[in-house]
Amino acid sequence: MRASCVSEESTLSRSRSRAAASRLDRLNTAPADAAEAALLACCGSRRWARLIAAHRPYPDLEALLAAGDEASYDLTPADLDEALADESVVGHELPPADSLGSLAAHTALQAAHDAYERRFGHVFVICLDGLRPDERLDRLLTGIRDRLGNERERERDNTAEELRRIARGRLVRLAGTRSRLPDVPGSRIA
Repeated sequence: MRASCVSEESTLSRSRSRAAASRLDRLNTAPADAAEAALLACCGSRRWARLIAAHRPYPDLEALLAAGDEASYDLTPADLDEALADESVVGHELPPADSLGSLAAHTALQAAHDAYERRFGHVFVICLDGLRPDERLDRLLTGIRDRLGNERERERDNTAEELRRIARGRLVRLAGTRSRLPDVPGSRIA
């Protein structure tokens, strides 16, 4: 029975690898405009998407992620503004406000978002990958509260890092499998 289980796991692992390879292959072989459009869903900076698309083909997911990280570190202030403008239309599902406590938390979060946008001039972004849905609201409230006290330049750096982590997670979902890189973050909340 053990040999059967190992064989099934091995078959499943090969199947996942082929699926990931085929997604990466599709990205590698797509026309430049189609690849850029897919990559824009990972990060709203057109320059970032062009850089990633221009360096194709990628031999594996790790190479794609490394390219994404490098392009993220090279974002200009204008690129970052463009990516943040794109993030303002993307949301992330929160647990429903179905109790008095969660309704109060949602209200506090909305007020914190408004204060953040007034202070910094852009949406609040934070990577939530790896968190269970019931942990997200607490993480959001803690994160936004902590970061509201930052100086503008420090918060700009934090925001760029969160966008990099978000883009990285989105690249994993676009071209790979989460099971190969379980610690890769990449979600965002506006």
